Amino acid sequence: MAAPSHTSVKPRDGMTPLADRWPLLGQRRPLVGYLCGIVALDLAAIVFFLASGVFRWSDALTFTALMACGAVCIEATRRLGMPAGVHRDLLSAWWLPAALLLPPLYALLAPIPLQFLLQRRVRATVVYRRVFSSAAIGLAGCAASLLFHAAVGDLNALTRGDGGPILVAVGCAVLFTVINTALIAIAAHTADPDSRWREVLWNRENLLLDVVELCLGVIISITCGLNPALLVLALPPVVLLQRSLLHAQLQAAARTDLKTGLLNAAAWQREADTEIVRARRTGETLALLIVDIDHFKRVNDTYGHLIGDQVLIGVADTIRSQLRDYDVVGRFGGEEFVVLLPRADVTEARRVAERLRSRVGRMALPADDNMITVTISVGVAIMSVHGDDLIELLAAADLALYRAKELGRDQICLSATIVPPARRPGSEAAPRSASQP
Repeated sequence: MAAPSHTSVKPRDGMTPLADRWPLLGQRRPLVGYLCGIVALDLAAIVFFLASGVFRWSDALTFTALMACGAVCIEATRRLGMPAGVHRDLLSAWWLPAALLLPPLYALLAPIPLQFLLQRRVRATVVYRRVFSSAAIGLAGCAASLLFHAAVGDLNALTRGDGGPILVAVGCAVLFTVINTALIAIAAHTADPDSRWREVLWNRENLLLDVVELCLGVIISITCGLNPALLVLALPPVVLLQRSLLHAQLQAAARTDLKTGLLNAAAWQREADTEIVRARRTGETLALLIVDIDHFKRVNDTYGHLIGDQVLIGVADTIRSQLRDYDVVGRFGGEEFVVLLPRADVTEARRVAERLRSRVGRMALPADDNMITVTISVGVAIMSVHGDDLIELLAAADLALYRAKELGRDQICLSATIVPPARRPGSEAAPRSASQP
């Protein structure tokens, strides 16, 4: 017999869960295994090339100059600020030259000091993410370095401007980007197997930024190959480009909820107002959903706020994955989310709400020795039926949500109509809702 609670819980007895102290242990086991495997492979490669390589002072000085330029870029980032959710930079402009101009060992080592500086000087995040990023970048750089050195025996050919070596350098830069993106995408998909590969791989904006980084890396490689002192001339344009990129990300972050990546309440309201005005002008239908996580406080009280944040992120990702590109979804505050469905009538709104309820109910997140499961309640309002502006629609959906909570949660409520949960294995037959086939 199922417990009445919709959250898997285990008393903490006043003890801090191990996952609170070691966030990696709170992740899925396949993800933990994958991350540890990549880091172990990176460490093994460092040991191998450290033992088999030949030390040259000229290589060490070039490596130091590249890392110093990267440190200057990081310091410029620190002064401008980088909140959570801002994640793109142009540090590949310094990692790629290390891979193309120096032995593979330096490609493996290059991300370590720069990731350390990012952690200490810009924004501290969970350490395992920094460690994994260093390992992924290092392995990608090592592969690019091995290929370039095997294909181009004379590294001076790159600085002479010969077409062949430059094309090989571009190909190696592409390889670096592909491997690094693939390693990170596998980690993201392992963390959330329900996510689509398209969401964790490239989008148009990221692809454009990758091309910019690739070009910068090759140009700086040629410049540094001519004379490392010329990095002094290459550094200011890169810093300016990075600050411009960061400024654009900061503008986007101002519209985004930092925990979930969805629109924040203010940005969602502006987008929703625009859609409502358009729907009134064209006479099209429109629906609004308010989604609330049931018994969310119990998750925080039992497992801690770190796991609670993971639940919020998981629910947000699940909701986003079930919506159309032009649907407007945001975090309304706490454990509440709002969804605006342009051109959706009553039937479509109930179908979407039921799909969200079902998918979130099947979501499970590991915590200690348990798997956390949560459910949601959804209030639905339809334009021209429950209101003609955003305030009226929000009020109607909120009342519907409140009634869904009163009637037992894990419900969809439209005005006075309740859509009960679908039949669960082993449970008594439940009446079929109008939104179910």
